[in-house]
Amino acid sequence: MESIEILPLIWFAVIAFGVFMYVLLDGFVLGIGILCGVAYGEAERDIMMNSVAPIWDGNETWLVLGGVALLAAFPPAYTVLLPALYLPLTGMLIALIFRGVAFEFRFKARRKLGWNLAFTLGSLVATFFQGVTLGAIVQGIEANGAQYVGGAFDWFSGFTMLTGVALIAGYALLGATWVVMKTTGLLQDRAYGWSRALLTAVIVFMALVSVYVPFLDGDYAERWFGFPHALLLVPFPLLGVVVSYFLYRSVAERREYWPFLLSLGMFAVGYGGLAASFWPHIIPPHLTIWNAASPPETQSFLIVGLVILLPFILFYTAWSYWIFRGKAGRDMGYH
Repeated sequence: MESIEILPLIWFAVIAFGVFMYVLLDGFVLGIGILCGVAYGEAERDIMMNSVAPIWDGNETWLVLGGVALLAAFPPAYTVLLPALYLPLTGMLIALIFRGVAFEFRFKARRKLGWNLAFTLGSLVATFFQGVTLGAIVQGIEANGAQYVGGAFDWFSGFTMLTGVALIAGYALLGATWVVMKTTGLLQDRAYGWSRALLTAVIVFMALVSVYVPFLDGDYAERWFGFPHALLLVPFPLLGVVVSYFLYRSVAERREYWPFLLSLGMFAVGYGGLAASFWPHIIPPHLTIWNAASPPETQSFLIVGLVILLPFILFYTAWSYWIFRGKAGRDMGYH
């Protein structure tokens, strides 16, 4: 394959990996924020927030990596995506600011109610708009070349509302299983209960989204039901059933690490299924990774920086999680 064909593949994989890492790593932190709204008292909230205090603010690195890579490697996709999703992306960023400020200030405040509310609502709204953004990309964005030709509210639909609420349930499941892994006692018992309820909700939402997607566009229907494309997509729902079963068992058997790992696995299956549905489009239904790619010279130059930068990001991410492994308590974190 020539560089003009293989370089877009590499950069698509980099962007997909960066977004996936953000979804996994910041997903459970946002899930913690959502669940803080139903925690019993400040002691439980302290422990839950302390469990992610050392590592939460490094997770946005992956979001930045994905966004910058999209701008540099696929500029037409970036110029279409941004105006199409101004409102949900702005809502997400404002909510993330509220989440971040509340995280920093809550530990110093004497009266925590306002900061608790900001942390929970910021996490909830940011998650919802991330789900809406994902749904809007999957349902398709109207463009004429590199120009967005839709309206300010084209992202608003029944499908995007569904994916927004579905992601809230998914992140909350990640947060609940993280709490299972990082805590003990009554809080861990409650986290097992959250995990059971949220797993049921996630399974329902994944089924609804899976049924909805083929009816969004004829190409999706052909991929899911036409031969031989269906053979490539059938493993995703089957894997979803298998992972869901073992996740339910791990929660019922009160395992500590497997619920979180299997929750990550559920996200990987769902993410892979959606990506396979609209491949090779980077912005369905018109922009593919090849007609949206920047010149090969630009992508080749950027590869050099990526090879230097990515190992450092992977190293400090893994190192921070390793250093702060183990159970969380109320006497650790920000004081």
